[in-house]
Amino acid sequence: MPFSFTFSSPRSNLASPIKTFYKGKNVFITGATGFVGVTILEKLLRDIPEIGTVYLLMRPKKGKTVAQQLKIDEKRFDKIVPIEGDVGQEHLGISEAERQVLIDNVHVVFHSAATLDFFQSLKETTNINLLGTRRVVELCKQLSKLEVSEDSFHTLVHVSSAYVNSYITEVEEKLYPAPDDPEKVIHLAETLSDEALKELEPNHRCLETTHTRWTISKNGPQGFFMGASRGILRRLPLDPTIIMDYIPVDVVVNAIITTGYYVTRSSKVKNAGKPADLQIFHLTSSTYKPFRFEFLINKINAYLHEYPLVPKSKLVKSLFIFRLGAILFHFIPGFFLDLVTN
Repeated sequence: MPFSFTFSSPRSNLASPIKTFYKGKNVFITGATGFVGVTILEKLLRDIPEIGTVYLLMRPKKGKTVAQQLKIDEKRFDKIVPIEGDVGQEHLGISEAERQVLIDNVHVVFHSAATLDFFQSLKETTNINLLGTRRVVELCKQLSKLEVSEDSFHTLVHVSSAYVNSYITEVEEKLYPAPDDPEKVIHLAETLSDEALKELEPNHRCLETTHTRWTISKNGPQGFFMGASRGILRRLPLDPTIIMDYIPVDVVVNAIITTGYYVTRSSKVKNAGKPADLQIFHLTSSTYKPFRFEFLINKINAYLHEYPLVPKSKLVKSLFIFRLGAILFHFIPGFFLDLVTN
């Protein structure tokens, strides 16, 4: 990555160009209640106290409005304004009045909303991840603060998986052509029945690599860790030498926030104030500080011995040995546990 994303310490009096850029800026965040979105919000409020208003796209839950969900008696949260909506709905499900508020006031947009549920239907995934992004872009085209003027030029930052081009051995920081026409995928998702779409979906699942240090997600390896820590999951069909591309979420969020600043700065310097070409930045650990699954599993097993059942997990490269171990360590114990509990 061609730029630094280090913020000065809150205790430091050193000036930060990133903090200066966001001073007084109004920000709109989608996916604000998700893992990355929550951390973006925390970082903005803690490290950039002079930021303007932070608008959060939120869905009402459990009979509570978005305003009721964010009812917190603390001054620093006065900058937060909840916007009721959903990326899965037309026009993001935002009312005309609140949409106009965004159009008149927002400078920077962070689009981090997405579904990571691998068991979700193709129809719903297309609606949220593909059409949802289109709806955000359509809104951004209306935002008056995102238009180019002599003294302002602001950005949309879209957060996506690093594995969208996983079939390519070496992925460059550029936009690759889609393997098929996106409009065709959208048309199929909108017109085909759920049964017909089910036949098109892959019948296999894969691990999703997400962020480390702190997480509110049970996706991917987190689910494996939870099962292993209870002594239930004891075998996993995986080559121990494979690199796990985990990365701390604070590093990810620093890069996301810095991208909004960097794209604006580079546009003023390199493009003489004209809109920048679409820029893509990769942020992964495998090419910088890689570590392998065997390193992680050894660390986990060292801690797991503190618990009853003496849980111990093992990575098995051979599918035959894995299936044999699954019978011995998963199915047979599970069968007897079912008998006891029933």
